[in-house]
Amino acid sequence: MMNINSSLPLLLLDNSATMSVLNEGEFKCANLTFEEAKHILEIHDAESILQCFSNPDIEKVIFDYLGVAKKDFPYKRIRNMRPGQDALVFKLYVTPSESQPVIHADDGVEAKKIQNVYVYCQYISRLK
Repeated sequence: MMNINSSLPLLLLDNSATMSVLNEGEFKCANLTFEEAKHILEIHDAESILQCFSNPDIEKVIFDYLGVAKKDFPYKRIRNMRPGQDALVFKLYVTPSESQPVIHADDGVEAKKIQNVYVYCQYISRLK
C-alpha cells in the first residue's frame, strides 16, 4: 500500500483538502490505526511531506495525541494527486454532545459541553 520510495511527496490532508485532490484518477483508500499513521509519519523526512491544510486542531492531533516529534512540514495547496502519489488523511468528525454537562471553573466561569470531536486516519494512493 505505501510507496515510501516515491519521488513524489507524501501529502497530509484534512477533510476539505481531501476533496480537492480527488479530482481525477483511480484511488485506493484504507483506514489506518493511530499507530500506523504515526509510523508512516516517522519513516518520512519532513522534506518528503507536504502539509496541505492549515488546521491547528489536526496539528495538535498529529504532534500531541499521536506523539510524533514536532516537524515543520512545508505547506502547499494541492489540486490534484499525481499517479503513484500517496496521502495521509486526518478527518475530523464532530457530533452534538448527547449530554451537555455544565462545568464551573475556579473563577466562577461556566462552560457547557456542546459537541464531541472524533478523528480518524486514512491512507489514499492514486493508482492511475
